[in-house]
Amino acid sequence: MRNSALLRQTWAGVKILLVLTVVTGILYPLSVWAVSRVPGLESRAEGSVVTYNGQPVGSSLIGTNPVDPNAKNDPTNDRYFHTRPSEQASDFSASDKAKLGLGDIDPSSSGASNKGQDDDTLYAQIAARKALIAKREGVSPDQVPPDAVTASASGLDPAISVAYANLQVARVARVNHLSDAQVRQIVNDNTKQPPLGVLGDTTVNVMALNLAVAKAVAADHG
Repeated sequence: MRNSALLRQTWAGVKILLVLTVVTGILYPLSVWAVSRVPGLESRAEGSVVTYNGQPVGSSLIGTNPVDPNAKNDPTNDRYFHTRPSEQASDFSASDKAKLGLGDIDPSSSGASNKGQDDDTLYAQIAARKALIAKREGVSPDQVPPDAVTASASGLDPAISVAYANLQVARVARVNHLSDAQVRQIVNDNTKQPPLGVLGDTTVNVMALNLAVAKAVAADHG
């Protein structure tokens, strides 16, 4: 009797194992893969890869902050639109008030500094970011929008506010030898409204901006 009961229990366990293996190891992955092939979802399932001249240059979901070597000694001579500050930037430190997180971003990691608004280091970094960005854009510090000086929770936010994009238009146009109207139109063309008009803020993808500027420069001066 004991052997018979043991065999029944073992066979029941084997059947459950086989069923769960088929369901969770075959059917579920296949169903997820099938959904990812639905038109409109395929690019997102593959990482929303952005290409330029046939080459992958990044993802529309991950922020990148190109560093212009021409701006090393003169921040006003910077050809690129820039993202929000990032804790993943090469020039950021959670404890050093002089390291601001405005440099090249490492997209291999993601995280926040977890500092509150009363933290002295964060306060000093925000003040320094505001001064640097105001100098770069040729405006007074009170014209610098909040997202230009505060990092997102992920530290890899790909988008900025329309206000921050518009703040950079004059510099980007001048350095790239484009008209303000051309660059402002690029901003307008790449402005994305929030889902349903209320779920979030109106944003502009920085990679899309920089690629569109590069195409405009190539068309005008190529």
